[in-house]
Amino acid sequence: MDWMFLALLSALFLGCYDLGTKHAVRDNAVLPVLFFANLSSATIWCGLIAVDRHGGGLPAILQVAPLTPSQHLQLFAKSALVSASWLCSYFAVKHLPVSLASPIRATGPVWTLFGALLVLGERPSWLELLGVAITLASFVGLSLAGAKEGIHFHRNKWIWWLGAGTLLGACSGLYDKFLLHRQGFTAATVQAWFAIYLALLFAPLALAWKLRLWQRNVFHWRWSILVISFGLLIADFLYFHALRDSEALVSLVSSMRRGSTLVAFAGGIWLFGEKNVWQKLPAVLGIVTGIALTLLG
Repeated sequence: MDWMFLALLSALFLGCYDLGTKHAVRDNAVLPVLFFANLSSATIWCGLIAVDRHGGGLPAILQVAPLTPSQHLQLFAKSALVSASWLCSYFAVKHLPVSLASPIRATGPVWTLFGALLVLGERPSWLELLGVAITLASFVGLSLAGAKEGIHFHRNKWIWWLGAGTLLGACSGLYDKFLLHRQGFTAATVQAWFAIYLALLFAPLALAWKLRLWQRNVFHWRWSILVISFGLLIADFLYFHALRDSEALVSLVSSMRRGSTLVAFAGGIWLFGEKNVWQKLPAVLGIVTGIALTLLG
């Protein structure tokens, strides 16, 4: 199915985004990274909107529809939800190995599946439920591997921050399905205004950081900030179009996207020289197996 291919391709770019995030925030101030990454994405979409409004003849897939004030409010709500998720996740990723953080974030589809069951009435098969169970068991295994690096899941505050970011991200996945199917937004419209509102939401936080309203780290510009921007632009573009398919299940699309774990895990070893690889590998493979079972279901 086309939506499955789009979801898997999205996973590849999402893995690049995870690696770019780790490189950008490592020993760096988080808020300026978030602001400049989203400003880059918003600038691209503002340019596309301007070209389209002045008769540029963009393909339909890139056209952003005019919106009513209430529709703008709905998309602003999505951006607010994601901004809260990212604030939690980025600060956590800064302090955790990416080979540990990325698999934890990969459990998001489990929570999205629960939400899809309760809110959207989706009905997974027994294979999909088995995949969820394996994912949860792998999460426990990952926590044991993390303990060998001195990261105890129940005591480490960054694990809790990452958990909160993952749960908020799962809520965003459910809201995406609502916006694209029940409210009838096009994928380009959601992605464009989502990016623009995110930049606006992070602007005052970045300004407060600049004014030194609290003790903060120094900011260093890194080109990986653009990897965050373009990686997420492409990953989300593919993701939203996968969700637009009437046959797509949000629980499965979210699961397939988390194949990005393999990209981030391999990159964490290669780029950052992270430790305890063999202890983490079974848990990571378990998470990927869980994702595969949701596909077979």
